Amino acid sequence: MRNVVPTSVRRWKKGVAVMGEGQSPRAGIDRKAVAELGTEVLDWRHKAVPAALHGRTAAEFGSGSVRLSDLQTPLLTLDDAALRGNVAKLAAWCERHGVRLAPHGKTTMAPALWAAQLEAGAWGITLANAAQLRVARRFGVEVLMLANSLTDPQAIGWVAGQVAGGARIVSWVDSVAGVRRLQDVLDAADAGPLEVLVEIGGHGGRTGARGVDAALEVAQAVRAASRLRLGGVSGYEGALSHSWDEAGLAPVRAYLNDFRRLHERLAADGGYDTDEVILTAGGSAYFDDVVEILGPCAAPGVEVILRSGAYVIHDDGFYRGISPFSRQNPDAEDAFVSAMHGWARVVSRTEPGLAILEGGKRDLPVDEGLPVPQGIARELGAPLQPLAGARITAVNDQHAFLAYPAEVDVRPGDVVRLGLSHPCTALDKWTLMPVLDGTADPANPSVVGTVRTFF
Repeated sequence: MRNVVPTSVRRWKKGVAVMGEGQSPRAGIDRKAVAELGTEVLDWRHKAVPAALHGRTAAEFGSGSVRLSDLQTPLLTLDDAALRGNVAKLAAWCERHGVRLAPHGKTTMAPALWAAQLEAGAWGITLANAAQLRVARRFGVEVLMLANSLTDPQAIGWVAGQVAGGARIVSWVDSVAGVRRLQDVLDAADAGPLEVLVEIGGHGGRTGARGVDAALEVAQAVRAASRLRLGGVSGYEGALSHSWDEAGLAPVRAYLNDFRRLHERLAADGGYDTDEVILTAGGSAYFDDVVEILGPCAAPGVEVILRSGAYVIHDDGFYRGISPFSRQNPDAEDAFVSAMHGWARVVSRTEPGLAILEGGKRDLPVDEGLPVPQGIARELGAPLQPLAGARITAVNDQHAFLAYPAEVDVRPGDVVRLGLSHPCTALDKWTLMPVLDGTADPANPSVVGTVRTFF
């Protein structure tokens, strides 16, 4: 991944993002540990790597000498230019709007991508559970947000130990019972204090205290707990809607207005235990609404922090249609670009107009829409030809059903490139993915890096 932002990440090398001159010390990640991913020897455990390339390190594999045509299917690839562009676009947008970004790292679980996001100015990395936090700490991420409540005693004790050792880990709490649970476990371990944010939820949503009054009760309980410190307000609007029409935006905006009222009540009553208040919301679908409603709350001592995570990979499905940058025109110049594609061969063509591909649920995401055929070629690395009228009608564990017009010439062994929806359930199926650069040869791009995941 080269030239993500002009002052920081310059290129992909040895399977990781490598810093250029003038690197910023603000990025709290162990760049040496990330770079060491390039020394991993590739073998049968890496399903994206054909047997002919076993024995190479990730650095050698991603050095530019391997081409798309050298790989095997089924396959998921990442695009170098799209990754760079997506990271830079949201970083610049956040800077223009005076907000920070703590990207949700659970989307990729890829330290190399976290490094690129941190070097582009991210406040820290958001994660969803203690196991993911351990991955981040292994790679030296210093500032973390747990977008969840801590209830497991092992996790609470581990987080308290990490905080005592100098890490900053901010977690959430959404009930008085949850506050008591934290306090009791920390009392027993004689540990803490921990920094928590009171989470406000929306009716029909996921977690979070339901409504301003309930959230105020939680905040009061936190302030009364000797081993906790109230650092702000948190929440997630994305679970309230899956569309951006007027009906879809109404519950999102109503929720965000409740969020703002909660903060204003706490601020007016001196309800925070810190001089650096955090207000955090915002997935990858409605971050513009978050900034419109919560952005005016930003002030000295108050930071509005988005947590968008899917944007770095983006997609050709759900996020392409709902992202604030592409709702009106998915192909707009400033829109995010899908950085992931699936590749699968035809293994069977036993009925007219129906071909069976080798990639299925174990290889490709299907929870937010089926893959979309984007082109067909006789071999990997050959120019793609249009597949007008073709569609994926169903998927099994290891197969996909490709329906196509009878006049289209489809043969066993042909390769279909697939547009995918929902990066969160795409990357978790691959331990290592090649990063492609098609600058010199768009049909047969070079492998210029690798992304290693830890799901």
